[in-house]
Amino acid sequence: MRVVLSGGGTGGHIYPALAVARQCEEIDPDAEFLYIGGQRGLESKLVPQEKIPFEAIDITGFRRSLSVENIKTIMRFFKGVRRSKALLKKFKPDIVIGTGGYVCGPVVYAASKLGIPSIIHEQNAIPGLTNAFLSRYVDTVAVSFEGSEGAFPKAKNVLYTGNPRATTVRQANRDRGFATIGVPMNSSVVLVVGGSRGAKAINDAMIAMAPQLSQLKDVHFVYVTGESYYEQTLDSIRDQIGSLPNHLHVLPYIHNMPEVLACTSLIVNRAGASFLAEITSLGIPSILIPSPNVTNNHQEANARTLEKAGASVMIVEKDLNGSSLFQSIAGIMEDEALRSRMAESASALGKPDSANILVKEMERLARKS
Repeated sequence: MRVVLSGGGTGGHIYPALAVARQCEEIDPDAEFLYIGGQRGLESKLVPQEKIPFEAIDITGFRRSLSVENIKTIMRFFKGVRRSKALLKKFKPDIVIGTGGYVCGPVVYAASKLGIPSIIHEQNAIPGLTNAFLSRYVDTVAVSFEGSEGAFPKAKNVLYTGNPRATTVRQANRDRGFATIGVPMNSSVVLVVGGSRGAKAINDAMIAMAPQLSQLKDVHFVYVTGESYYEQTLDSIRDQIGSLPNHLHVLPYIHNMPEVLACTSLIVNRAGASFLAEITSLGIPSILIPSPNVTNNHQEANARTLEKAGASVMIVEKDLNGSSLFQSIAGIMEDEALRSRMAESASALGKPDSANILVKEMERLARKS
């Protein structure tokens, strides 16, 4: 099967596409890929590292207010469609799949106009503008959250697949996770992370609650600050408590996050859709702090889905401080029965076979063409 992948801007759009590629290879070792992404997006760095051929188009997103820049965006869109058509005609894919971000717009639209079977995958509970636009043109819309199918009333076919990133994480080695963070095997681990780049509000709460951590005996805390916040956060913690105790580990970034997640007892994080797919696949209880700076406030909608199911506790950012965060952590870590129920609820939401479901749909559409 020849597959064109598209998705970009953030890891939340790129990693699901890469998970699809890996699953395709597992089913069909002779599968061939082309990834079409943005010139300036993170995908231009990540995808070549995965040894997948990459081609770039110049595209930007729409601004939500009236702007001259939107006229330029429309012009870039049609230019991107022409470039995408040329790339698709040359590669001759059996299927095109877009996993989110505005770069998918011209790529998937071009595929539909050329009669190439196409899929879009929506990670969030509330769809983004690009996927809402593309839903009327593609053969299948795949959704991550059960019950969100109704968000695409003009789609030909909507399929609940979960997020393919869940499949990648399910295979992670927990022993390597313990080794990565340097804690004894089978320790209780609370992982506090603000996303790949960090989040100031979460880092401030990390700093504020550091003196209280010793109250939870036999619990290891792992703070992942993001590269840009690392030195500042570490210095602020040391100003309060001196040298770091054995139960507190402060890291700028974790490169093998799936393995660290596999050894985590409780996670504190934002509510990006790919990350939620990972923690539900592994059945990890969570405290979610949705970013207020995202389109349509979709992270809060994501978090409420887990909270309603009993898998998570949500703290909105305006209510976040060191005291509120530590109280929530302590309430879960000191109640083993509660933590067990949350883990079961998280597992019930997980779709560890997501990538396989999505690839099977890709094969079905490819056979029909």
